[in-house]
Amino acid sequence: MNTKTVTTLALIFATACDTTPAADPVGSQQHRFRVEAVADNLNHPWSMAFLPGGDMLVTERPGRLRLIRDGRLLREPVAGIPPVTAGGQGGLLDVAVHPGFANNGLVYLSYAAARDGGVGTEVARGVLAGDRLDQVEVIFRALPKRRGGRHFGSRLLFAADGSLFISLGDRGHRPNGQDQGTHPGSMIRLRDDGSVPGDNPFFGAAGARPEIYSYGHRNVQGMALRPGTNEIWTHEHGPQGGDELNLLLPGRNYGWAQITYGANYGTGTDIGTGTHQAGMEQPAWYWVPSIAPSGMAFYIGDRFPRWRGNILLGALKYQMLVRLEVSDGKVLHEERMLKEKFGRIRDVRVGPDGLVYLLTDESDGALLRLVPAD
Repeated sequence: MNTKTVTTLALIFATACDTTPAADPVGSQQHRFRVEAVADNLNHPWSMAFLPGGDMLVTERPGRLRLIRDGRLLREPVAGIPPVTAGGQGGLLDVAVHPGFANNGLVYLSYAAARDGGVGTEVARGVLAGDRLDQVEVIFRALPKRRGGRHFGSRLLFAADGSLFISLGDRGHRPNGQDQGTHPGSMIRLRDDGSVPGDNPFFGAAGARPEIYSYGHRNVQGMALRPGTNEIWTHEHGPQGGDELNLLLPGRNYGWAQITYGANYGTGTDIGTGTHQAGMEQPAWYWVPSIAPSGMAFYIGDRFPRWRGNILLGALKYQMLVRLEVSDGKVLHEERMLKEKFGRIRDVRVGPDGLVYLLTDESDGALLRLVPAD
């Protein structure tokens, strides 16, 4: 972190450990809010999930699952998680709780894992019993695995019908995006036990992986269900420019690496055939230059009523929180907040309390929350 960020966080933690509002209010176009610190000393936190009763789970990319109980970060990580290969962009990534968690206790993790001479995204689930995971089983492995440390994805989302969506990156190998015979570069849809739904768009198709729901993706690191609908929205990293926000539809080709609004690093030369091609989807919104989006949530709740229905997403580049107003599949307005105040924002979630929670992707990362100051 830079000196300004460290100083700001030091002030917050000095005044917010008792969860009282910290620092000066932040002005935005719709609401004024304060930033509170919930936990610090997290090592590159990547994702979070809320448990019934108010506790939280937080993943750390080096391979630890942390538990926040009664508002305090427990010193020891949750035991029993599967082996994780941490390196480059890989490690322990997303965490999600089953919609029926109150009855079955199931927690799902995505992570990078080594096997057969390569590394790839895997998903496992287990039963949370106190401060450990029991009955852990791997329910998905992205194949083929590949050497290198780039573009693992990976977000997890339970859809309205109970199916599990898994976002993947192309693992730094561009041809994967257009190859339905590989998992990387696609979105995956499974049942909650890892079996493949028979209504998946490529189920039974010759040469295609039946788990694939859509393809042509570069590196999807944000995914959210629009409240009150079946719409799943995603965002993904472009190369030099060309980050995309997409409405996910079954069987569709989202273009990578045949079309993109980005360009080759260094040279700025075109990738593929340009920005449009018949049979390939156009993004609902894109960013040039890149903002490196990560983490995404639709705001629901009463604490920030004028944000209701808006998309909130983090940005690693420019270190900011982005708010998007959307209607009928289109983005109407963008606002950028907290720029370069707290470091790289890796994840954004809306808590059961209606507050907005952020994770900062640093070696001394923090869990922060936004509280209305109005």
